[in-house]
Amino acid sequence: MSPPSSDLRPLALGEIIDRAATFWRKHFKALFLLSLGFNLVSYILTKALQLAAQRNYPAIQAAVRGGDLAALGAEYAQFLLMLTGTLGVTFWLYSLNMLAVSRYVVPTQLGEPARPADGMRRALKRVGAFTGAYTLSLLWAVGAILLLMLPGGLLTGVGGAIVTRTEGSVSGARVLGWILLAGGPLLAILGLVGGLLWYLLRFSLLAPVMAMEDLPAVRSFRRSGALLSGRVEPGFIGRVTVRAMILVTVVSLILIAVSVLCGLPALLLQLAHGNPLDPAAAAADPVPQSLLVPAELLQVVGQAVFNPLGIVVYAMLYLDMRVRREGLDLERRLEAR
Repeated sequence: MSPPSSDLRPLALGEIIDRAATFWRKHFKALFLLSLGFNLVSYILTKALQLAAQRNYPAIQAAVRGGDLAALGAEYAQFLLMLTGTLGVTFWLYSLNMLAVSRYVVPTQLGEPARPADGMRRALKRVGAFTGAYTLSLLWAVGAILLLMLPGGLLTGVGGAIVTRTEGSVSGARVLGWILLAGGPLLAILGLVGGLLWYLLRFSLLAPVMAMEDLPAVRSFRRSGALLSGRVEPGFIGRVTVRAMILVTVVSLILIAVSVLCGLPALLLQLAHGNPLDPAAAAADPVPQSLLVPAELLQVVGQAVFNPLGIVVYAMLYLDMRVRREGLDLERRLEAR
């Protein structure tokens, strides 16, 4: 049975968050089951990267002591490659989890029967098209990040050239060169952060679109952008990008807080065995895996409990955009007659 007509209507931002929290509480078990497997696979990948880095650390130390720059560069390149691949796959898993959860949330909100298994089946059915759309989004993200980092890179290059040309002199040009050399990297970092935030905002509805609409990869890619374009109300908050930015910020804060809170046991264990940010100290006195793995699994369970709350917010935003842009609420009322 469809929900009452008053339930399916344009929502304010506070109502979206409130409904997401209410849905999360009522469907806690189903959302947990939908997310736990994805979180476990992500943990396994992250753990494999961590162990590989620990194994490679002695080789890096040997290269540093021996002054072998080629070997050192090769080790760091290998680690960066593994890190990039792990981050890409884990975020792909998170996005696929969003697809599965959205397939459960949106039909339930529409009053249609839905089970967690339906979300998993949908994720498996759409994994190919979703991977294509996800790859397209990554390519766009790389382009946007490089474009936003370009001014900082140019300033750094100009500053370096000025400092080199004025070496051995004290002049205003040399001071300017040092200012550019210091400010350029900061501007590049701001560009990197801005590009990442743009990516999270621009493709926040890609997974719900793939979950609910039978569109190929490219059309889903465009559809997710179309839903987040323009405005739906007068005023600054009426711009869809601003509304989405506020919700993405709320979701990000939730995920960060959950990650920090659930990661405290593992962090305390690592602090008890030295500075976790110092690879030498960690290698000299490593935390026993028999203690570390259970603490990390506690973090995985905690994330599987709380992460769906953020995903439900995205699903609610998708549903709200369908109501505001396409009159989904009116369509459902006509069907109910």
